[in-house]
Amino acid sequence: MNSNINILIVEDDVDINNLLYKILTKENYNVTRAYSGSEAKMCIDHSDFHLILLDLMLPGIDGEEIISYIRKIKTMPIIVISAKTGQNIKVEVLKTGADDFISKPFDVNEVLARVEAQIRRYTMFSNSSEKENVLKYKNLLLDRDKVEVTINGQIVPLTSRQFSILELLLSHPNKVFTKSRLFESIWNEGFMGDDNTINVHMSNLRSKISKIDPNTEYIKTIWGIGFKLAD
Repeated sequence: MNSNINILIVEDDVDINNLLYKILTKENYNVTRAYSGSEAKMCIDHSDFHLILLDLMLPGIDGEEIISYIRKIKTMPIIVISAKTGQNIKVEVLKTGADDFISKPFDVNEVLARVEAQIRRYTMFSNSSEKENVLKYKNLLLDRDKVEVTINGQIVPLTSRQFSILELLLSHPNKVFTKSRLFESIWNEGFMGDDNTINVHMSNLRSKISKIDPNTEYIKTIWGIGFKLAD
């Protein structure tokens, strides 16, 4: 099954690049390697990938700029793997458009688990025949087959997780989702009480929607509880 999944590794450290390549190809993923931001940009322009593993400190074009470039044209998940530390770095990367952050040095099994989780989430929308393919709400259309969201015909450049959050809300238009329920549904992990991750992704999602349709409310905050679609 993994033989149909294309992954791009963007890492200038040859040893780390080789290690990631080895563990991913062992799981039968199709892997392309880039060693600079410029090379990564060229790969993204000419090929389609289901996921990107991205270092931040790259020659040519840095990782943050690559994330911004990708989010203008693509929705595939981006997992940052970086030696940069600190909560501020992680938050800024997520705000820029990354879906996950793994610190170096990393555990091989953790990388594989996070890759599998992101791929599963990204591909599930086009594989479910039981779900309605297009969800409509106010001026917004969410297309599961295309993994695309538009408002009044204009594409909203969402990350994989932002798409998943919106898809979950649209699938249950009258339901209030607590932060813990959102986290467990989207991240497939137990909620540890850290609201920051949910808040950052929700803030970015709302910001992107409001840039296109500033006069319409789509997501409502239920204070002290969580979020739901606005009435």
